Amino acid sequence: MSVVLSIWSFFQNNILTKPAFFVGLIVLLGYVLLRRPFYQAIAGFIKATVGYMILNVASGGLVNNFRPILAGLNQRFNLNAVVIDPYFGQAAAQAAVENIGRSFTLMVQVLLVAFLWNLLLVFLRRLTKVRTVFITGHIMVQQSSTALWIILMCFPTLNDPGVVAMLGLLLGTYWAVSSNMTVGPTQELSDGAGFAVGHQQMFGVWLTDLIAPKIGGKNRKSLEDLKLPGFLSILNENIVSTSLLMVIFFGIIIAILGPETMHTLDSSFAASQNFGFYIIEKSFTFTVYLQILQLGVRLFVGELTESFQGISEKMLPGAMPAIDCAATYGFGHPNAVTLGFLFGALGQFIAIGGLILFRSPIFIITGFVPVFFDNATFAVFANKKGGVKAVFAIPLVSGILQVLGGAFAAMYFGLSQFGGWHGNFDWDTVWPIFGVLMNNAKYIGVGIIMIFLLAIPQLQYYFGKYRKENYFKVAEDYESVKPAEE
Repeated sequence: MSVVLSIWSFFQNNILTKPAFFVGLIVLLGYVLLRRPFYQAIAGFIKATVGYMILNVASGGLVNNFRPILAGLNQRFNLNAVVIDPYFGQAAAQAAVENIGRSFTLMVQVLLVAFLWNLLLVFLRRLTKVRTVFITGHIMVQQSSTALWIILMCFPTLNDPGVVAMLGLLLGTYWAVSSNMTVGPTQELSDGAGFAVGHQQMFGVWLTDLIAPKIGGKNRKSLEDLKLPGFLSILNENIVSTSLLMVIFFGIIIAILGPETMHTLDSSFAASQNFGFYIIEKSFTFTVYLQILQLGVRLFVGELTESFQGISEKMLPGAMPAIDCAATYGFGHPNAVTLGFLFGALGQFIAIGGLILFRSPIFIITGFVPVFFDNATFAVFANKKGGVKAVFAIPLVSGILQVLGGAFAAMYFGLSQFGGWHGNFDWDTVWPIFGVLMNNAKYIGVGIIMIFLLAIPQLQYYFGKYRKENYFKVAEDYESVKPAEE
């Protein structure tokens, strides 16, 4: 018994308590199960572990770089400033979890249980009607982090195994069901490319596919008929669009705070530095850390995705991978991405103005990831089904919902004091509802959510566009069920 306890203690202290090593171990095991050469499995372990460490550095840098700005808003205007962005949300969730004395390493255990549950739901797909395996690794990490805090807040006395088991089943069901909802829309958009969306706005993609035709009408015009000024094409560059957005948004905030306040709060602001260049530097630093973060994501997500996808293909023939929403951009009009970002940002700014006008206790700061990736994705799908009107309207409304839902969620779940909230569409709409239900109805609420989620693929199977005999064909043999008008 003492040997077993010693082994468990070693595993807990050196792997379970070190998320980077735990993610690396998952990749290692995945490659071993796939019978890859051992040297390749070791290389995957190293890249996944180092990549996760880089992601941690970048996440911490994002928060630390803008902490003086948040502190300045709080100090001068008595505002609780919250950045609606998944990386800020992940950092805030980690701080909240550790603040109550719980281990944040539970997040990685939840991720593993959720993924295995997703696999089981697909394995039983003839019964569950679930066809998709969620394999977007960095999104799994972010969602596991935020959901962990929600569960701990709603069930503060639940022990660690109970938290891992309950949240693993809940989150795995969400991944499986919500990505499954995007199968039809994504196959139609990509003309049967064989993937679904596994990201942060899957309910939003389904809603976009549903309402875009109603907005566009019968005589809709697509973006192919719309000509934009050439200078707007620079916003397709991630570095440029991020930097410009941050210069404008943070520039306004820092200018309002003034150089005296920033000198007091930020030791990196040298007395000899010009205030304008200080604003540019702080704004560009956001882009720098985002690029570092993306480097880490590429390192560990590439390995995680490959090992997960290989396992799913080997164990689950015919299953469809659910991947990053950016994969859809190559199947839409190039201007859809730009316009989705612009109208999403406009919607967010309108909602932020409303918060200020009505003296909201929560002040929202735009996060680039939700305002760009959510709304660019919606615009790509909207143009396919609803044309120009849908491209304008859906991201605009989405931006408003992101801010208002994010403000409510940050306040309700107590993450406003830690400066961040997840910020993406599903986490500003669906998950706050889940959280309120669990916080008030407790375990009954969890049961209601599970029944609701598991009922969705059944409804798709019996009443959806691709029903019964065509339901699995749309994923496996799209050509045989492809709509005639396409």
